[in-house]
Amino acid sequence: MRISYDELYQVMKDRLVKYGTNNEIAGMCAHNLAETSLCGVYSHGLNRFPRIISMIKKGYIKPNNLPECVSSLGALEVWDGRLGMGNTNAVFCMDRAVKMAKKNSIGCVALRNTNHWQRGGAFGIQAATAGCAAICWTTTMPNMPVWGGAVRRVGNNPLIFCVPYGESWVLFDGAMTQFSYGAIESAQLAGRQLPVAGGYDERGELTTDPDVIAKTWRALPIGFWKGSGLSVLMDMMASILSGGKPVCEIGGLGNTPEDEYGMNQIFIAIEANTDAVKTIDAIIADIKASPLAEGASEIRYPSEREKYVREENIKLGIPVDECIWDTVKNL
Repeated sequence: MRISYDELYQVMKDRLVKYGTNNEIAGMCAHNLAETSLCGVYSHGLNRFPRIISMIKKGYIKPNNLPECVSSLGALEVWDGRLGMGNTNAVFCMDRAVKMAKKNSIGCVALRNTNHWQRGGAFGIQAATAGCAAICWTTTMPNMPVWGGAVRRVGNNPLIFCVPYGESWVLFDGAMTQFSYGAIESAQLAGRQLPVAGGYDERGELTTDPDVIAKTWRALPIGFWKGSGLSVLMDMMASILSGGKPVCEIGGLGNTPEDEYGMNQIFIAIEANTDAVKTIDAIIADIKASPLAEGASEIRYPSEREKYVREENIKLGIPVDECIWDTVKNL
C-alpha cells in the first residue's frame, strides 16, 4: 500500500495536535517522520508514530516543552531537553551546532533529558544541507548485552557521520547492534528472518529470528567486542558532556521500549572546506573501481541507494504497513 507524502504528513500532524501538541511542533515532528519514511527508513518513520502517541499519553514526552540552554562555553553548549519531543529537540540542537560552526568552524551541543530522536541520520543530513560535516550520537535504554554478558546492560547508542556532497550527502547511520530494534520490528511485521544473525536465543545461540531477539533483548553488537566497547565509551562521553543520566539509569531491565526516555545526545557540526567535493569524488571513484567480490553486482557508497528510493517514493507514493496505517488513522 502506498500513500502520498502530503497525506502521511497531514494525518500524523493532525493526530499530534489532537493529543495536545501545538501546531508548530506537530508540524516539525510530522515532517521529520514523513521525510524519514519517504527516504525508505520505514522503521523510524510512520512505524514509530503509535509509540510516540503512547509516550505522550503516559507523560514521558512533554510535547510542547522546548529545550533550554544550561551553559555556553564558546563552541560547546549544554542544553536540557525538558523531556520535549525527541526529534524536534534534535532539529533545534543540530541547528545550534551548525550556527556555532559557521562562527567558530566547529560547534558542539550536548543535550540531556530528551526523548528518542527517531532517525538519527536526519540530523546529519540537516547539517550537510547547511554545508557542514556532522557527527552525532544518542544514548538509549539498556537494550544490548555488554560483550561477555548474558543480559542487556548497555545501549545500542546509534552513531551518525555525514558529509555534504554537492547537492546531496554521504551518510552513515548505524546502531551499535547488528540490527537496530526498528529493523528487527520491521522484520517481525514482514514475517521474515534477518539476513544474518542479529542476536541470541534463550540458549545463548546466535539466531536470525527477529521474534526471538525481541523477546531475549540479546541483540548482537556490531563487531562483537568492538561494538560493545564503542557503546560504553559513547555513553560515557555523552553523559559527561551533557551532565545527564547514563544508560544504566534510563528505563530498566523490566521495562518496554515505551519506557525509554530521558536520554543524552551529542550534535557536532564542522564547516566543510571548499575542496570537500573533490576529495569525496576521489574517494568514491576509488572504492567504485574495486573489483567485485563473488556474488556482488555493484559497489555503493554509504546512503547512495537512498536517493533512488526517495525519487521512487515521490513518484509512486510511500509504502506503508496497512495495519500501522489503520492504527494511526484511528488514533
